[in-house]
Amino acid sequence: MNLKDKHEQLQKILKDLGKVGIAYSGGVDSSFLLKAAVDALGPGNVLACISLGPAEPANMHERARKTAEAIGVELMVVEAGEMDDPDFTSNKADRCFHCKSRLCRTLLDVAKQRGFPHVVFGTNHDDLDDFRPGNKAMKIFGIRSPLAEAGLTKNEIRELSRQAGLPTADQPASPCLASRIPYGLEVTEQRLRQIDQAEGVLRSLGFVEFRVRHHDTIARIEVREQDVARLMTEPIRSKVVEKLKALGFRYVTAD
Repeated sequence: MNLKDKHEQLQKILKDLGKVGIAYSGGVDSSFLLKAAVDALGPGNVLACISLGPAEPANMHERARKTAEAIGVELMVVEAGEMDDPDFTSNKADRCFHCKSRLCRTLLDVAKQRGFPHVVFGTNHDDLDDFRPGNKAMKIFGIRSPLAEAGLTKNEIRELSRQAGLPTADQPASPCLASRIPYGLEVTEQRLRQIDQAEGVLRSLGFVEFRVRHHDTIARIEVREQDVARLMTEPIRSKVVEKLKALGFRYVTAD
């Protein structure tokens, strides 16, 4: 199918659902799904639910709120409580499964209370090929992924977002902060806060695509290849090292 056909298929899927609660993060995929759902069903039949746990990047909420407001849909804040789950905080390879399971339960409960018969996630077609234990949770709980069902890839969603005038079209991916902690190292609120603040330092210095990986006492910064030289150039290098050590890291490395 071409892009137009996929978009029409997405509209058909949403219209068949009739009324949906959307797991919304303010990212590229969920923002486009939110816009597509409002276009297909009208704002009264769409509820955007955003989780604001400590594993979510702090800078995303205000951006997500503004996008939902521009789309014209109600935004509801939910708390899935993943930090209360030892299966999540112990940080084994199935961490995402437990986190997504709690979110699925929470959203299904909210949707039922508000009279929304369906909950959908913004999983795209590319995500189906990745190692994503969270996809298993969605399948168990009967959560649909209209973007993936319509065969829409990340690049196609970005293109449709541009056509729709969404500010998220070229926004870098921003997965949950726990994904910066290697398996086996406990997920704690302190570590998540360190990561969030460290990435805020890089953002304030003009970097756009990056990660700060938390290796206990070591912060490992990942940037695009073309940004490595800038990161290592003074005075940026010294500023980054100073600020990240002030957050509690003993060593700072670049990748």
